[in-house]
Amino acid sequence: MMTRQEIIDRFGGVFEHSPFVAERAFDNGSIQEPLKARDVHAAMAAQFRAASPEEQLGVLRAHPDLAGKLAIAGELTEDSRREQAGAGLDRLSPQEHARFTALNADYVQKFGFPFIIAVKGLTKDDIVTAFERRIANSREEEFKTAKAQVERIALLRLAALLPGDENG
Repeated sequence: MMTRQEIIDRFGGVFEHSPFVAERAFDNGSIQEPLKARDVHAAMAAQFRAASPEEQLGVLRAHPDLAGKLAIAGELTEDSRREQAGAGLDRLSPQEHARFTALNADYVQKFGFPFIIAVKGLTKDDIVTAFERRIANSREEEFKTAKAQVERIALLRLAALLPGDENG
């Protein structure tokens, strides 16, 4: 049986820089062995949904801008770096990078948190299209959409952490 600290060490980063999600899932007994990505995700997502709106906003704000300053400086988490590279965001032309920078700035100014999308399987063009479509959302709609994307990212990360459970 994994200890509380082992669970936090292994899954604390699944919800970007927000180990409280794994801590609460462990503390209420909802993470059970054998560990399966879908089960661990369900336990952690329930805690994320039960968190206060301020805590949820903190999780959203912990996510980096896509192709933003942290990526350029090489300061993304390994998960974020791999995810962004998989979508080609580490190989943008200067014009594409300028477009992402402008979209990021407009989005953060409007919503108060970075644009979040599960990039696995998407191209940079798919991401720009989603960016442009979602920036027209209301704050309430986008808060809900961003939280759903955070949960999808968490499931993909858990599937990668738990071999034999690739499909989540």
